[in-house]
Amino acid sequence: MYAIIETGGKQLKVEEGQSIYVEKVDAADGENVTFDKVLVVGGDETKVGAPYVDGATVTASVDKQGRQQKITVFKYKPKKNYKRKQGHRQPYTKLTVDKINA
Repeated sequence: MYAIIETGGKQLKVEEGQSIYVEKVDAADGENVTFDKVLVVGGDETKVGAPYVDGATVTASVDKQGRQQKITVFKYKPKKNYKRKQGHRQPYTKLTVDKINA
């Protein structure tokens, strides 16, 4: 069984037991998180929502909170003496999908 959920402005296909990385979720390590924005539930019988499937949820447990590798953002305009260098590390949450309730 699989489901397509919406979180952090993105859509992800998840299955039970799968580890996923999503945008930061406010929950401590070991806590459970429930996603109710389920777009599709598939398996023996596929349910498609309009836009969400009624009564469908996905439960996941938080493995860890972290930050991705640093990226460099560099802005430059030629002949105008304009240069800006900035770094950014995007926070993420690693989850393990426990149950798909359809």
